[in-house]
Parts: sequence; structure tokens; C-alpha cells
Amino acid sequence: MAFGTSATASTLVCLSVARRELLKKCGWDFDAMGLLGAPEIKVVVSELAHITVLKALRILGFGQARLIKAPVDSAGRIDPARLPALDGQTILCLQAGEVNTGSFDPFLPLIEKAKQAGAWVHVDGAFGLWTRASPAKRGLTSGIEGADSWTTDGHKWLNTPYDGAAGICRDRNAMAAAMKSDAVYSTASTESQKNLGIEFSRSARGVPIWAALRTLGRAGVAELIEQHCSMAARIAKALPGLGFELLCEPVLNQVLFRYGTEAQTRELQQRVERSGKAWFGGTVWNGEPALRISVSSWRTSDQDIDVLLNTLQAARGSLDRGNQ
Repeated sequence: MAFGTSATASTLVCLSVARRELLKKCGWDFDAMGLLGAPEIKVVVSELAHITVLKALRILGFGQARLIKAPVDSAGRIDPARLPALDGQTILCLQAGEVNTGSFDPFLPLIEKAKQAGAWVHVDGAFGLWTRASPAKRGLTSGIEGADSWTTDGHKWLNTPYDGAAGICRDRNAMAAAMKSDAVYSTASTESQKNLGIEFSRSARGVPIWAALRTLGRAGVAELIEQHCSMAARIAKALPGLGFELLCEPVLNQVLFRYGTEAQTRELQQRVERSGKAWFGGTVWNGEPALRISVSSWRTSDQDIDVLLNTLQAARGSLDRGNQ
């Protein structure tokens, strides 16, 4: 496992390892020969792949127009029945927690197909990987252990500072071989962070994550996850009664909704922001503007949810009066 500056950097590491290993199986020495003349490595991503995954692929030279998009269902999960063909020269990127809906790709059937084909499976689990700690939510990750690499963030559910994420590869030796940066004046074991991640000179980014996990323990992480998911469910249940359109039932800690027209949806978000009492961002869902509430701070309480719902109701009321 390598602690990196972000999910983007950690994904970059994992996908670099993936490409190198698949080329090695083809008999190609990536370290010596580079990419010129190398066998083509294909990448299959969700239609709703997170921008950090797409950015990492772009940096690695995978042209965006050449990525193979896997169709998703109404909840944003890759549909196993429509999964594009895979082979031993394919990287399949899956998601544990789609950014808008919080949905998880169905790992069991997808990873089984990938393994039968000899493909490499990477899981973007910035939020969702932590649900492994929760008995109530662990089922969402069923089969995820069959992947070859995973990424996650500390600053989301663990509430650690930015500049702390992790890239994890099943094969530590493969990771060390791809990232090794020993110098004659500075050598270290294959377990050294400089030989597992991108940076040679680096801070101890794992310390805040270790401290959070040491303090919370598995039970504490589970409690945090379940509390936030419960709050998100409460918000979702209340929104239709307040006149808002709920776009899907929450899977995790995200709530996706809109109000009226495109202009009204955007204005509502701005009015809530101007109130100084709550904040959430805008997004796009099925090609149309939407609003996304994500409950993730350890400080958030039931009283804060009351304030949020009251603020939403007041903003909608003022918006309606302004349109009369």
C-alpha cells in the first residue's frame, strides 16, 4: 500500500502497475522498451467513471476517445449483461460509491468475468472502500476483495486533512517493481513508501490516517458510516414532502435531488449557500442539473440535519414567492 497526495495520484500508481503487469504477461519489457511498439492495453471504464480515474488514465497516455465505456443501469452501476468484451490485455475500472448516487458496481459477476478473461481489475473506492468496516453496509462491497488494486481517500469518511489517500495492490512485489526508486545514496526495502508510490521525497501521509483509525477502531468507523447513511436517508425521506424531486433512493451518504426547472435548481443552491446555514454542491445527472448533498463530517449532528431541512424549505419558499 502506498500513501499518496490524492486519489488521483494513488490511481495513477495502481494503473501504472496494472499496465506494466499486463504487458509483462505479453512478454513486453515496459521498463526497457516503453510504449512505442508495445501491445495495446485496453481500458474499460464505467460511463460514470470519476474524473480522477479519467485524469489518471489521460496522464498515462490512454486517449479518452479510446476508452471503452461500460453501460450503466438507472442507479449508475455497470450492467454485467452489457459489459464490453475483456481479455488479458484489459484493465477494468470499477466503482465503490458512484459520486452522485453512492451506488456500487456489482463486483461479484464483474470481477468473475474479468478473472476468466485474465483482465486486471481496479476499484475506485474513495468513499465506498470504508464500508467494509460496517456490518450494515459491507454487503455493498461483496466480491470487491477479488480485485487486483484499489484506491481510497482519507479526507472523506475519516475526516483526515487533504493530501492523504492510498493506493493498494494485491501484488506488493509488482507494485514495488513498477515504482522502485532506489538510488545509490538512498536505498530502502521494497516496503518503503518511496518504492511503492510516486514521490522520492515525501511526508509521512499515512500518519493522520493511522491516527484516525487507531482512535476510531473498526467499530468507530462503522458507527460513523452508519450514522451518516442514516442521516442521508432521513434527508431523502423528507425532501418529497418539502416539494423537492428525489432522483434516486440513497445507497450511501449522498442525496441526489432537484427542484423545478434548471434555473430554479441552481437558484435554490445559491440561496441555501447565501443563508450561511448549510452548503451542498450542484452536479449533473442524466444530462440535467441536479443537487447533491453528501453527509460526511464527524461533526454533523441530527440538529444540523434539522437546520438543513428548514433552510431548504425556507429557500424554496422564498424562491416560489420571487416567481409569483
